[in-house]
Amino acid sequence: MYKTKPARGKGYTAGASCITSILMTDIEAKVSLDTGAFCTCVGKDYLQDILPECKSHLLPIEGVQFSSASNNMYPLGMLDTNIVFPHPAGSLRVKTEIVVMDN
Repeated sequence: MYKTKPARGKGYTAGASCITSILMTDIEAKVSLDTGAFCTCVGKDYLQDILPECKSHLLPIEGVQFSSASNNMYPLGMLDTNIVFPHPAGSLRVKTEIVVMDN
């Protein structure tokens, strides 16, 4: 079964982490939620583990520069996909665009 966030009123038991489980094309993955990011990004190696055929589904992305606190980040393309945040009280299904970064 999936390890999800605690029930309402029990959030203090979750610790200080923003790591959660998601389902992407019926495959479970762990992700770190960055609530301050302006877009959703994933490294190509991690995405390759989840979706081995992902390179053939990448859409082009041009004219945008990305950087972290210390380095430039190089986008390879954008993946248009569905993700599910499982929860016992009802799962959240989201259609999203994920920018795939060169590691």
